[in-house]
Parts: sequence; C-alpha cells; structure tokens
Amino acid sequence: MSVHNHRAMMPAPPSNRVIEMLDAIRAEFDQMAQEAYICKSQRDDFEMKINSQIQEMNTFQKSLVEMERSQQTIKKQYEEEIARLRQQIKQTQARAAGPHAVQSITTPHGSHPPPPNIGPGSNYFGGIMSAHGKNQAGLVAPPQMSESVPQQPPTVPPPPPTQGRSTYPPSSSAYSNASNSPAPPPASSMQGSYGSMAASASPYPPQQGYGYPVAGGGPPPSAQSSSQVNAGAKRKSRPSPTGPPPPPPVSSMNSGRFSVKVPVSASAPGGLADIDPESVPPNMKIEGQDWFALYNPKTTRYLKVDLQHTLEHGSVVCCVKFSADGRYLAAGCNRSTFIYDVATAQRICVLQDDKVPKDGDLYIRSVCFSPDGQFLATGAEDKLIRIWDIAQKRVRNVLAGHEQDIYSLDFSRDGKIIVSGSGDRTARIWAMDTGKCLHVLRIKDLDQKDPGVTSVAVSPDGRLVAAGSLDKMVRVWDSRTGAMLERLEGHKDSVYSVAFMPDGKSLVSGSLDKTLKLWQLGTSEGRGYGVDWDRSKGPCKMTFTGHKDFVLSVATTPDGHWIVSGSKDRGVQFWDPRTGQTQFMLQGHKNSVISVAISPAGRPLFATGSGDNRARIWSYEPVGP
Repeated sequence: MSVHNHRAMMPAPPSNRVIEMLDAIRAEFDQMAQEAYICKSQRDDFEMKINSQIQEMNTFQKSLVEMERSQQTIKKQYEEEIARLRQQIKQTQARAAGPHAVQSITTPHGSHPPPPNIGPGSNYFGGIMSAHGKNQAGLVAPPQMSESVPQQPPTVPPPPPTQGRSTYPPSSSAYSNASNSPAPPPASSMQGSYGSMAASASPYPPQQGYGYPVAGGGPPPSAQSSSQVNAGAKRKSRPSPTGPPPPPPVSSMNSGRFSVKVPVSASAPGGLADIDPESVPPNMKIEGQDWFALYNPKTTRYLKVDLQHTLEHGSVVCCVKFSADGRYLAAGCNRSTFIYDVATAQRICVLQDDKVPKDGDLYIRSVCFSPDGQFLATGAEDKLIRIWDIAQKRVRNVLAGHEQDIYSLDFSRDGKIIVSGSGDRTARIWAMDTGKCLHVLRIKDLDQKDPGVTSVAVSPDGRLVAAGSLDKMVRVWDSRTGAMLERLEGHKDSVYSVAFMPDGKSLVSGSLDKTLKLWQLGTSEGRGYGVDWDRSKGPCKMTFTGHKDFVLSVATTPDGHWIVSGSKDRGVQFWDPRTGQTQFMLQGHKNSVISVAISPAGRPLFATGSGDNRARIWSYEPVGP
C-alpha cells in the first residue's frame, strides 16, 4: 500500500466548529453546577430557618400551655375561695339565727358525709382532686388556702401555766377507751390537740418503760382537776353542742406569688380551733415558708419537725413508701411511679409500663419496696400487681388474680411473701419467688354491704396479716394457714388504713369516722397466738380523736414511740400511744394527705403524699437539751 493511500484512510481532524460546541457545552455544565450549588446552599439556609421557626413555635406553644395551666389553677383557686367565703358567710348568718340553722346548712338533714366510692368501677383518687370530682362519689378536695380570711378572736383563752408547764384548756381526755368510755364527741367539736410546750423541753421519750392507759381511758389526775375547775368557763365559751364550732382560724403563709391563709385543724376538746396561730407564743409553733406545725401545750414537747424536700408531680400523689434502708422513696402517681434519692431529692428513675394503653387514667394506688431494695411492687386500677426490677427499670413479674382495683400492698420482712388488698373483697398472699397465690383471704360476711379491702399490713414477724375494709372492720389472718383469727369492730365508718406497731402485739387503724384506734391482738375468742394481753378489757385499747375529716393513712415509727396519721383535713398528726395525745399537728399541703410513710432506718424522716400533686419529705428529730 502506498503512502498516499494510507493517508487517505486516516480520519480528518475535527473542525473548529466542533471544538466550539464542546467548549459551549462545558461552559453550560459549569454554569448549571454553580446554580445547583447555589440552590443547595439556599435550601440548607431555608431548612435551618424552618427548624429554627419550628423550635420557636414549640417553645411558644409550651409557654402557652404552661400559662393556660397556671391560669386554670389560679381560676380554680379563686372559684374555691369564693365558694368557701360564701359558705363562711352562710355559717355566720346561721349562727346569728340560732344553732338549728347552723346544723341545717352544714349537715343537711343531719346526714353523714358520703364515704368515698372505692368499690367496683370507682375513681377514688380521681375524686381527691376537685378538678376530677365532678359530682361523683369520692373524696373531694377541701377548700384551697385562701388569700385573706377574716379572723375570729379566740373564745377560749389558754389557762395559766401550772408547775412551769403549759396546760391544756379544760377537757375530759384526748382519747377514749372503746369498752368503758362513752363515744367520742363529734369531730366538729373534738378536733385534735395542738399547741406547743414550754421552751425547756424534755428529752426524747425513753425506749423502755412505757405502757398503755388504764381501761377507764380517762385523763390523768391533773387533767381531771383542770377540767373540773374550768368546767363552768368551758360551757360559757364553747358553742352549743347542737351546732358546729365557729370557722377555724387561719395562719398566714407564703406560697408562690400568693400570701395565703391556711385553716388550722380544730383541736381536741379544749378549743385550740379557736386560737389564732398568729397570736400564739413562738414556742408553741414552728413556721416554714408554706407550712407550719402547732404543738400541744398539754404534753411535754419531745420532737421538732422540719421540711426537707418537696417533690412536684403532674398528678395526685396516691402513695409514698421508703425503702428498708431509708435511702429511697417511691411515689405512685397517675400511670407512673417515681423513685427518689431521699438525701438529695434527685429522681432516680421513673417506672412506667409501656404495654398499658396510653389513653385514660391509671392511678398507682400502692407501692412497696422489697426488703433487699432490688424490687418495687406497684398496685393499680387495672387489677394487676407489677413487680419491678428497679435496676433494669422493667417489669419482672405480674401477679394477676384480683377482680377489682388494687388498693394496698405490703411485703413481709423476710421478703418471701407479698400481701395485696383489693376492692374485690379479698386480700391475697403471694409467693415472691414464684408469683403464685398462696392464700385468698376472702371476706364472707353476708351481713356486710361492701367489705372491699382498702388496706393491708404484715406483722413484723410475718405471722399475721391485717386488713381494713369498707364495712368498718379490721380483720386479722394467719399468714401461713389463711385462717381468720380476729374481727375487730369499733369504727363507725370505713377503715382506710392499718399498720402494725413494731412489737407486733398491737395494730393501728384509721377510718372515715375521723378517728384512729389502737387494737390489742389476741383477744377474740381467746386466741392469744403468743400475745400477752389482758383480754378482759376488749380489743380496742385507745381511740385517737382530733382530725377534722377522714383519716386516710396511718403509720408507726420504728421505735414504737409515735403513731402518724394523714387526713383529708390536709393535716398530719403525731400521736403518743402511751397517752393518746397529739405531739404536734402539721399543715403543709393544700389538699388531702392521702399517704404517710415513716423511714424504717437512718435519720428520723417521714413522707407525705397529697392531692396537691406533691410528695414531701420531713424530719422529726428529738428536741435538743
């Protein structure tokens, strides 16, 4: 092949036109890439602005919800205050018209206030809060603390000191024996004993050497003498027994932005309800920012009380309970249980069952730590008992079998059994290791209309199970056999709480009849089961009167020196089981005190849970020398 022919077969070089087209395409591509980069930058800027606006809207929405909630709370407070003032005006007008008019206004037709509905289908804890009460049977909130209330001058001045110690106004006794004493006066006239002792207080009561009053249940000789000497003055100063006493005085306290007045729970027979806390000597009271305690001038002052922590929640605090070592506190609320470090008030964990439907209420009505502190048992309105592994924050076991709401739980000291009480008229004993129901403690009394079980307690030695119920009874069973041992009768209304004394020989109960009772065990039908009592005097050794309203919870201190009670009157009282007298009355909640608990170990502490959405931790320590 010739060179000429080879050159003819080679492609012709590209023309200038093609090169220009390629350059144009390259330039257009670069321009589009630059425009795409600009668009991406603009898109990123827009997304950042949108996210910022969304965050601002969420913050605004949250602030709006908080403002709305605050406005509703303030509105509710004002409405309740207006209603309370109207009621006070009516009572004032009625007192001017005569005692019968007072009675017709305060207790129409002389009827007893309806008990809370704690039976099937009830919403008991929902009724604690007035916002949920809405015309259904149940506990409703007492009037909220008012901003200002006309104060009544005291009608019963305290008597002069005797032998260097303040004495109580004339009275018969702070307690009555169930078998030998007449029935206690109505709670409207017999409302607890508060006040304070002389400045030089005695040391804490000794561990040993205290016994119970004699069967007669009367006051000591000094109190009887005072009562006889001042009987005439008492009759002149107190209102007619046919009508209630004047409205309780109030004490100024600060709560948030409001300067409020807190009604003082009325006192035991002697008229401390007529004493203005603002006018009493400083040694008769302790005041905090939004709480105060009044001491009983009739007894030696052994304790000082102080607020340690306030734990806010989003719903009613139905129950509180300390761990066995006193380091942690559990609080049961709506749908959730919270565990706190007692020393720091830090929230350790929140226990919430994700399997529960998200709609509707589910109040946790009882909580109880296992003795080793590893587990927490919770009882709720869905009829189930959940055993939580606290470290894992998950349900370890579910105990099913009750047919109605679970109202109360208690572990034995050895942790082998757990006892539950329900509105289905039974208490049940469960094996902790297997979750098996060992005994069904059924109330079979046919003559009782509604024997739903409201509270259960296991004795310190684990041998006995006690239960309080709506039929006014306290029953005691043998935990090993399930056999019923005793039926303790004496309360005039439903029993809402029971607790064993540390010695296991006696039992305390709190009732909607506004009283507490101390029962000796082993008296019924001659059953002693190791308890050495004088059975000739009946099972009820003492009745504690002083609360203005339903007693919702009782507890005892580990040393057995004090009995503690919480009430719908928003007060907490410490009682001396030797004398039946109140050591002090504490007002620190704005709604019913639904639950009280005592720390079993460590520093002397107690906790309260209330319808005001708060749990509080308090100290009760001996007065120094």
